Amino acid sequence: MPDSIDTILQLPQRKLVVAQSDVCLDTQAKNEIFILMVEESRGSAGGRAAGSGHRRLEKVYGFACDGGSCTKFFESGEQAKVDHFDIPYSAVAMDIKLSDGRPYVVQGIVAPDSVASYRSVISNLK
Repeated sequence: MPDSIDTILQLPQRKLVVAQSDVCLDTQAKNEIFILMVEESRGSAGGRAAGSGHRRLEKVYGFACDGGSCTKFFESGEQAKVDHFDIPYSAVAMDIKLSDGRPYVVQGIVAPDSVASYRSVISNLK
């Protein structure tokens, strides 16, 4: 199982990144980042034409970044837990920087309110 945020971000599976602030893993900046792994369903590739297909989360990771390193504080693939996380439908192509400074593009959004909401979900799950 991948533990490094860089490894998870580069997995070929569809994912949505929800972050407290811009994702620049090569800096000392403090940030909270959630990576929502999207389950592939028939009809959901690309745009969901006329709403066909669906987006469902398969796994959720939470990372706290500070001082140049990111620590995983949450990981779950249990459907009963994952279903509590709202999917940000407003996610767009997002430029990020990996730990080694390389630019990378993911689908995501900077949304401090969503990050706070996810933190609340986690505290209610325990």
